Amino acid sequence: MKWPLLLLLLISFTAYQACNQYKVVWQPSHQTDTGKDFSEAAVSNGIAEAAIAAEPALKEFKVWSLGKEEYHHADSGSNTKILHTTAIIDGKISGYAYELKQANKKYPFVFIAIHNNGGTKRHAVWGYIHYGDKYEAENRELAARLTRVISSVTTLENRGVWLDSTTGRNDYRCSITGKLSFYSLDENINTAPYRILLEIGDNAASRDFLINTANQQIIGKAIKKELALWLAEKKKEKSGQ
Repeated sequence: MKWPLLLLLLISFTAYQACNQYKVVWQPSHQTDTGKDFSEAAVSNGIAEAAIAAEPALKEFKVWSLGKEEYHHADSGSNTKILHTTAIIDGKISGYAYELKQANKKYPFVFIAIHNNGGTKRHAVWGYIHYGDKYEAENRELAARLTRVISSVTTLENRGVWLDSTTGRNDYRCSITGKLSFYSLDENINTAPYRILLEIGDNAASRDFLINTANQQIIGKAIKKELALWLAEKKKEKSGQ
């Protein structure tokens, strides 16, 4: 074996050891009512599966309610509406509530939700983080890195990082801040310290781009590569090196 290749393998193995102690949960959108001839669930899941399959292999899990009829709004609904998240309907919890319960059982270090935007008329990527908790600054850094890398490998414009309190959508609010929030990012619901929601493309402006499976693969691999680098840096910081 040539030395450069041996060195590359050693570096890759070291990076794997550094970040594999952390659990990662992926939450692709389960929404199928998202435009004519377009399934946000299918696109988001394609990206999530591509990320999970990409190197390096981590301790990764996917939470997804699609097709689970024992939950209400398991294939539709808004992440920012009480009716679709915290409400109990006919004795059933929502698809979102099921997904977060499953995520919390894994005690993840990082939680990444993947969605597609709508109505923006922009072929772009946005990162969202939760307003007001103690990890806000670090979540902003991670979200910024992920939106930047997605934009760098695609034609998507980088629209940067936004607080979930700025969307003005629907009626779900964080019980601590009282601000409008994304249910999946609320620290009272999601126990992961690092919680990011990515809005990748627009279901109209980016439709043809998003349904292309090759593009889903490119995006998923880019997210995974940058996430692994971030995790390795976190490990280094924690060890005081």
